[in-house]
Amino acid sequence: MNTKDTLKLNRRKMLAAATAAGVGMTLSSVAAEAEEHWDHDTDVVCVGGGAASCSAAIAALDAGARVMLLEKLPLLGGTTAKSAGVVWVPNNFVLRQNGVEDRKEDAMKYMARYSYPLEYNPGSPTLGLTPFNYALIEAFYDNAAKTIDRLQELGVVKFREFRLWQVDQPCPDYADHLPENKTPVGRSLESAVGWGPGGGASLAGQLEAWLRAKKVPILTKTRVTRLVVRDGRVIGIEADSKGKPLRIRARRGVVFGTGGYAQNTELVERHQIALYGACAGPGATGDFIGIAQEAGAKMGALGTAWRSPVLLEEALQNRVLGIGAFWMPGDSMILVNKYGKRCVDEKRPYNVRTQAHFHYDSTREEYPNHLMFMLFDQRTLDAFGGDLPLPPWQTEHPYLLRGESWEALASALSAKLQSLEGKTGGVKLSADFADSLAATIAGFNDYATQGKDSEFGRGNQLYDRRWHLMVSARRQGTTQPENPYPNITMHPFEKKGPYYAFILAPGALDTSGGPLINEKAQVLAHDDAPIPGLYGAGNCIAAPSRGAYYGAGGTIGPALTFGAIAGRNAARETPA
Repeated sequence: MNTKDTLKLNRRKMLAAATAAGVGMTLSSVAAEAEEHWDHDTDVVCVGGGAASCSAAIAALDAGARVMLLEKLPLLGGTTAKSAGVVWVPNNFVLRQNGVEDRKEDAMKYMARYSYPLEYNPGSPTLGLTPFNYALIEAFYDNAAKTIDRLQELGVVKFREFRLWQVDQPCPDYADHLPENKTPVGRSLESAVGWGPGGGASLAGQLEAWLRAKKVPILTKTRVTRLVVRDGRVIGIEADSKGKPLRIRARRGVVFGTGGYAQNTELVERHQIALYGACAGPGATGDFIGIAQEAGAKMGALGTAWRSPVLLEEALQNRVLGIGAFWMPGDSMILVNKYGKRCVDEKRPYNVRTQAHFHYDSTREEYPNHLMFMLFDQRTLDAFGGDLPLPPWQTEHPYLLRGESWEALASALSAKLQSLEGKTGGVKLSADFADSLAATIAGFNDYATQGKDSEFGRGNQLYDRRWHLMVSARRQGTTQPENPYPNITMHPFEKKGPYYAFILAPGALDTSGGPLINEKAQVLAHDDAPIPGLYGAGNCIAAPSRGAYYGAGGTIGPALTFGAIAGRNAARETPA
């Protein structure tokens, strides 16, 4: 038998074995060609240009490996560059310097309780979680602070405590009120350079600058199309680079730190209840899901996302958004559903507030909160104009509805919904919306006067109050008086109009579902065994925190951490 026949036989055997094992290997997806042509040869290939991939590249280089970084868009940065660049890190160096003991035992309980509320059991050795899920959260705690410390030691980024810049106070966690949370403030960090709304671009830029200073080859406009697998091990990638095919050998491993699938409408329709638009860039199309599946990867949760409400009409114009309706500024402001009833504490964090859109009414067989309506009066517009999504002036926003009375505003909302019914599943206001809204407004005014929200506890939590001060900065030149009522998050509505409304829909920063990784950031196969040479981190994999957003920076913290774990472990692989 000649060499050519032997190669054909080996390939046939490999594909047969893969089929028997249930692994989706094909001739096109798993390259087992006879030729050994490589355009580049390196130790570790990192795919993606955001926090996860750059962190992996830095860690692999720090461990002594040769590294290449690939990004399919013209620029690096990903969703990280569009964020505020905040990083959630338990037991971080600022806490330690301030003498705050963020014990592992306590932080683990907070994360386990928040990520897995149905399974959480404080009396269990694994807090009620499966050993697998416990190990993921444990790996994050054990490595997050070390990752930040090492980035500082290497001179990549200098961090400091993230403080709410309008009030100069440390940021509370997004579930600061849970009894398990023994360190409710101080876990969020930011870059010491370029803080504030532009912090993400600064963070991403510093990661990239360090890699370029170390002469790491970086290829942009390079889209990875498949993995090269030999004898069950990933040994490289194939890509389209500026319209030309490219093969790169990865002797130790490949790390995917790419985006989620928020801009892939097919995957969104398949896995999300509703997701109208996202802050993730146009490159967030979930490429790694298909690539990993073809290599036999096991999928974790696919329906999760880092959520935020979005302005409905803005998202319908273009689902790639600059920013979502992360916060609800103002005090004389509420959110109501199509029945004219409040349905959530308007001041809660965006990730959990968005989930109120998915409440299912089993009697009516519908999602009554599918769309929500942000209602406010002239006081809120005058006092807080310019605090997104509020416009500086009422004439400067194309999606703002106005009515001289609540009845007139309801009519304007009804007409607008009718014009959009083909894109919303036919959502329309209930016949008694105006009457119900009148009762809702009267009830809210009583709550505001008394200082206690009997329905949703608005303003009860530290997060509500501190972030309200942050995102409800008073407009310069306003003549509106300060809120004199006992709860600063609530103020009675003015008795006379005009009144205003925005239509809100469920959106996201990006999705957070994909292939399953273990505590070493290794991508797992169908039998839960690691696929040798394949690693993942960031929004492209099933989030180790599941659907929980622990605090400001709750996406970038795990991305940097598991990126570093992936890069370090990939660099330690025995060369293929």
